[in-house]
Amino acid sequence: MKIALRIHSPLIATLCNLALAYVVFMLCRVAYVWENWSLFAPGWEALRMGEVLRGSLRFDSSAIFYTNGLYLILMLLPCLPKERNWWHTMTRWVYTVINSLVVIINLSDAVYSQYTGRRTTATFFSEFGNEGNLGTIFFTEVVNHWYLVLAGAAMIGLLWVLYTKPEGEPPLVRQHFARWRYYVPQSIAFALLFPVAVMAMRGGATRAVRPITISNANQYVNQPHEAAIVLNTPFSIIRTLGKTTFVDPKYMDEATLLETYSPLHLGNTADSAAGAFRGRNVVVIIIESFGREYTGYYNRDLEQGGYAGYTPFFDSLLAHSLTWEQTYCNGRKSIDAMPSILSSIPMFVEPFIVTNYSLNRVGGLAAALGGEGYSSAFFHGADNKSMGFQAFARSTGFEHYYGRQDYDADPRFDGEADFDGTWAIWDEPFMQYYATKMSEMKEPFVTALFTASSHHPYNIPAQYKERFPEEALPIHKCIRYTDNALRQFFATASRQPWFCNTLFVITNDHTNQTNHDLYRTSIGLFSGPILIYDPRGELPTGMQPGIAQQIDIMPTLLGLLGYGCPYVAFGKDLMQTAPDDTWAVNYSSGIYQYLQGDTLIQFDGQQVTGAYALRADPLLQHPLTRWPEGHEQRLKAIIQQYMTRMINNQLTAE
Repeated sequence: MKIALRIHSPLIATLCNLALAYVVFMLCRVAYVWENWSLFAPGWEALRMGEVLRGSLRFDSSAIFYTNGLYLILMLLPCLPKERNWWHTMTRWVYTVINSLVVIINLSDAVYSQYTGRRTTATFFSEFGNEGNLGTIFFTEVVNHWYLVLAGAAMIGLLWVLYTKPEGEPPLVRQHFARWRYYVPQSIAFALLFPVAVMAMRGGATRAVRPITISNANQYVNQPHEAAIVLNTPFSIIRTLGKTTFVDPKYMDEATLLETYSPLHLGNTADSAAGAFRGRNVVVIIIESFGREYTGYYNRDLEQGGYAGYTPFFDSLLAHSLTWEQTYCNGRKSIDAMPSILSSIPMFVEPFIVTNYSLNRVGGLAAALGGEGYSSAFFHGADNKSMGFQAFARSTGFEHYYGRQDYDADPRFDGEADFDGTWAIWDEPFMQYYATKMSEMKEPFVTALFTASSHHPYNIPAQYKERFPEEALPIHKCIRYTDNALRQFFATASRQPWFCNTLFVITNDHTNQTNHDLYRTSIGLFSGPILIYDPRGELPTGMQPGIAQQIDIMPTLLGLLGYGCPYVAFGKDLMQTAPDDTWAVNYSSGIYQYLQGDTLIQFDGQQVTGAYALRADPLLQHPLTRWPEGHEQRLKAIIQQYMTRMINNQLTAE
């Protein structure tokens, strides 16, 4: 049967065949949803179909350009022989075989996803690499799902029958004109292929857009499992190939593990003083690159005599806030911060957001308080697609997301004038927008703001360049600018009716430039501020003994609010933990670090590789030969709980 379209231009033929690939991808998605309808039906009416379609095209574009890269090169090469029939016959076979494999993978996953609840990733090959009965299982499922076999055969048939095969140039009187007509557009198309392919594979063209991962699918749906609708299986496999996967280390048996450490919190089961905070609003401010080093308050007692720092307003707020002697981040990248701060998930091995486990069911501060009647919103002044924040915020229960596009659309603000020219809206106007939007929300509410101005290339608005001149490090002027923006935010917020009923948390995402040796050590690089400010003054103030980390923020807040339901959080409630029992954990370059009391240990997954007495040896220059036995056991238990819960999709208490 030969009804394939026949035209002369290879470029037009290529576009036609790409369009056919998009159609086939979408048909595979329809089959996937139909086969898994029971999984998606409950939330189907709540889906925003326009967003689902937009997201589907974004992920399909990435997969299509990945899988059809060879075909596109063969079709668009401008130096083909004059007689090209054999060449285009070959490219037709390349196209059909590759896209037939895509069909088979997508439809096979429509069946397999019934057992996993998500799209298959590259971990499939390691999970089942040693199984010898996959052939039998596959044959059985082929028989049981014969209708998908027929659907797949039909799609493969469409790929062959509707393929557009270009012919030789049309006969022209002037041969040189025929060459010009072929080589000029073909050369232009070939030159454009690479930038277009890179944009499609990355999922965007701007510098603010990281290459999309499977977790980005969450921004187009309402629940994590619905991300499978937007995704396609080839993309899920390609984007996870070569990624380090989580493996159960099996350090200890289940009984010993639970006795040593468990991230399952039971909540407040009885009335306590914490109930006094019930119903309070919660505002979490995450300041970009805001290292503890930049403050004066935390560094006033250094042996060197201390220094004033670059954060006069933040220091003044710290004097009336609750903070701790040692405070740490749990990651070194912006994408590590949201899981740590808002869902109490530390960064181990890879940023959680970019792993295939980001499609697990995830709890969080917004989801927990949402169940108590709180409204919620997340704010970030960059492009709404930036860093995958929107997707993660939605997956963890935030009802609304406000980014640069929303700021631009608000007639009360000037998005064009307030854009920093690189990343986001300047912190000062965006913080005012933040305060304004919170005044429009129903109380009680929980919100989070992620700032952006203290970021490379370290610029500040022109009107502040004389007020905040260059200092020791390029970031210092940006820290001063953001500290001043924070001052103005609190000035505005303090006039709002919700202010006194609010608990404020301020921390950072990660540390940045440093010019003090104390903050250049393997643990110093994680030193970030953490404060809780209560305008009513009902919380203790000043520097408390003990160790605080970002993953402690969520359980501490839920404890203060008297939250009574079970939840999973890898951190601890600092208000209910004795100072000697507080600890911090982080991961860097293949090494886990665990700090409790005065002792820091470093662990490579198999053995302790270093230990230090932090107070006596703050620069980590004198390794210990002995350390508390319980440190290594606790760290192993934390790692094992993390890995097994990731693998088994147990990040919530359900």
